[in-house]
Amino acid sequence: MNNKQITPEFIRDLEDNEIFVFGSNLAGMHGGGAARMAHEVFGAEWGVGVGATGQCYAIPTMQGGLETIQPYVDEFIAYAKQHRKKHFLVTRIGCGIAGFTDEEIAPLFREATKESNIALPKEWWRILRGAK
Repeated sequence: MNNKQITPEFIRDLEDNEIFVFGSNLAGMHGGGAARMAHEVFGAEWGVGVGATGQCYAIPTMQGGLETIQPYVDEFIAYAKQHRKKHFLVTRIGCGIAGFTDEEIAPLFREATKESNIALPKEWWRILRGAK
């Protein structure tokens, strides 16, 4: 892990190749938290709750339990692998309005740790390094 693989705690602007990865709802109603910032600052389209939108990538977290989030995380990782020139800054998706903990969400991103173009929150790295 290097500093490029740690998502900054506060993201106020993005470089041209950076993508803001945020937790969404399936309807794409970006009314609060990082989703609102994605919409207002980074161009996430209202009504787009999954995938690439604006200079962002939406991962739905509001539709059920962890098992409903994992397929969307896997889809995101596959997308990032196909877009190596982009640098994906994953926010603490699911750990705000959706009500999950870092300890619950971080393991969903275990495969992302193998990708140099995906940055994860510092806390998630701590959790994933300590997990077996």
